[in-house]
Amino acid sequence: MAKTPSNMLPLGTITPNFKLKDSNSNYEYSFEDLKGSKGTLVIFICNHCPFVLHVIPEIIMIANDYRVQGIGVIAISSNDIEKYPQDAPELMTEFAFQHKIDFPYLFDETQEVAKAFDAACTPDFYLFDASDRLFYRGQLDDSRPNNGIPLSGSDLRSAIDALIYNRTLKDLQKPSIGCNIKWK
Repeated sequence: MAKTPSNMLPLGTITPNFKLKDSNSNYEYSFEDLKGSKGTLVIFICNHCPFVLHVIPEIIMIANDYRVQGIGVIAISSNDIEKYPQDAPELMTEFAFQHKIDFPYLFDETQEVAKAFDAACTPDFYLFDASDRLFYRGQLDDSRPNNGIPLSGSDLRSAIDALIYNRTLKDLQKPSIGCNIKWK
């Protein structure tokens, strides 16, 4: 598995606009439709990446913990499904059901949304504030497949807490590491 780091979009960047189909409901949603009252977490994931499979339990816990506090959660898959058919929308639906993902899991068929976010890997995390400005981008925590560090979500949880409670983020924002997005 190739280790690709996040590109680290500049903080303060306004959320790119998008409208994508949700694999869980078959509805099309824009960022505006799904954003939270206090902020929004956008995560680029896919079905087959070992890094995503490693962190998905913590992503689900974070979504469950913070949606009730006004954080919207959106997952997006942008992989080329011709070369990687295991990431096709119907399998995204199955993946979401299997992992109990009950937030939108959107398919970026044209890959334009991933390009607008400057997304590079799966998982890639972007936390926007209530004004749709990038507040945090980086890793979930220091855990990686087979490195022996347990999942905690500590980096992302600290960022979300800082956003909710109007605190400044003082820690260095480390890039996420994962499989590269499979470009067409």
